[in-house]
Amino acid sequence: MLFPSNMADLRGLFQIIRFIFLIFIPAISMRLLSEEKRSGTIEILGTMPINDWQLVMGKFIPALILMVITLILTLGNYFIVNYLGDPDSGATFGGYLGLFLLSATYLSIGLFTSSLSKNQIVAFILAFAIIFLFTMFNFLKFYVSGFLASILEFLSTDYHFEAIQRGVLDTRNLIFYITLTFVFLFLTVQMIQSRKWR
Repeated sequence: MLFPSNMADLRGLFQIIRFIFLIFIPAISMRLLSEEKRSGTIEILGTMPINDWQLVMGKFIPALILMVITLILTLGNYFIVNYLGDPDSGATFGGYLGLFLLSATYLSIGLFTSSLSKNQIVAFILAFAIIFLFTMFNFLKFYVSGFLASILEFLSTDYHFEAIQRGVLDTRNLIFYITLTFVFLFLTVQMIQSRKWR
């Protein structure tokens, strides 16, 4: 944004994209496994010489590549802002890194919810609800105090994104996103493995 704040930066764009992700990512992830379960092809995949982690990563990585392409398409905004002003390159890099990590985390949540149901709409609603909850933790902290407020702040994807967006690469923020992504991918693998015992 340039004219409202009289500053050359992409903070406004990053805020808009972050909220678009609330709908966009659950929408592209809702079919990843639920459609396989609905059509019965999940059983065929189970007989192939791949393990459950490979199956999950085979769904996760292409979706993440799609998100990277989506972010690359927004780079035109950076070049325009760079031409008209002198944006902080560190903050811009941090913003894009934050959006990438946010994409990975949200996709892992969407993949997990997609493994829970054969219905894509249910998967979408569940993914949106979980992502929205992680987003809202940063606002809920104002209604509590002490240790609980600190926990809610730490669990908030918004809190960590805002820190990275400022261009401050604190390993705690990176570890948060990587851990949360791994946790939901792990839960997805567990859901897939559970089908073998039914």
